[in-house]
Amino acid sequence: MRAVLDILIIILDLYVWLLIAAAILSWLVAFNVVNTRNQFVSAVAEFLYRITEPVLAPIRNIMPNLGGLDISPIIVILLIMFIERVIMYYVYPNVI
Repeated sequence: MRAVLDILIIILDLYVWLLIAAAILSWLVAFNVVNTRNQFVSAVAEFLYRITEPVLAPIRNIMPNLGGLDISPIIVILLIMFIERVIMYYVYPNVI
């Protein structure tokens, strides 16, 4: 059972890195540093959008409009960190 919890922690950590990559790529596209006409950039952007948007969209609907500032990735990362801490401190020690 601890192996399952370890895999869950790894998946949550990987998702945090995907959220960070999606945020950075969105900034690079917004400031015209990278061009989305490039097939590789377009494929990476589409992948990151499809992976992160199902989690970010409900939070964006709940959050008030802050203009051009999108803090939904920060909220998701904080929630993931909270879930990881609960697993590590309360669930993991009680599993045999």
